[in-house]
Amino acid sequence: MNAVYVVTLVLLGCGAAATLYRVGRGPTMLDRAVALDVLTALSMCGVGAFAVVRDDYSDLPILLVLSLLGFVGSVSLARFFSGRSR
Repeated sequence: MNAVYVVTLVLLGCGAAATLYRVGRGPTMLDRAVALDVLTALSMCGVGAFAVVRDDYSDLPILLVLSLLGFVGSVSLARFFSGRSR
């Protein structure tokens, strides 16, 4: 189980590094917004993997807050960018 957790963390870290690159280098604000949404999802996966490894699910409210934050952020950015034209 420990090896699976290490591989999971390495893959999540690589995904987070690629996402942070897109946040810093994204050509448009919409690319940066999508990258931040992906970073929120990756952090949720990390918290979930940590809860499974510890076999303690007291971190589930953190997942709930992150999911609500991601949803509200995505909806507000969609409303903001829908009014803009290219």
